[in-house]
Amino acid sequence: MSVMFKRLTVVLLAALALGGALTGCDRVDPNSPLGKRKVIFKDMLKTSEDLGGMLRGRLPFDGVKFADGALKLDSLSHQPWQHFPQVRDGGDSAARAEVWERQARFHDLARQLEGVTGELVDVTRNQPLDAAKLKAPMDKVEAACKACHSEFRNH
Repeated sequence: MSVMFKRLTVVLLAALALGGALTGCDRVDPNSPLGKRKVIFKDMLKTSEDLGGMLRGRLPFDGVKFADGALKLDSLSHQPWQHFPQVRDGGDSAARAEVWERQARFHDLARQLEGVTGELVDVTRNQPLDAAKLKAPMDKVEAACKACHSEFRNH
């Protein structure tokens, strides 16, 4: 085989492999409402898991990092709701149709989450933090997440 043919074959095989890999990818437009809220929810989950991990001993407790994480979670808790259009959008969403059918309840649960993340921030304002005193406010945050997921998310 010629060198040029070998190079062409390698390039063609690489392109086919990349194309095959992309067909299995989640093809959500990152600029779509669905894409924007997915990014926010993933960041919320990671932040919440880190905070919970500090309180459960999975991660070392660091009061400053916990307080920063609480602020981040509070900020994130106010963001995804604007990316739920009035009418259900397309795409591979984990949101149930009830999000759009029962919008008042959905927004009520969103406000509850915003409230409890604000409470979590409030208890982190006085350093040094006592991890034991953070458990109850963090439990409220996790309960607010679970309440909304139970009613409005496909698992």
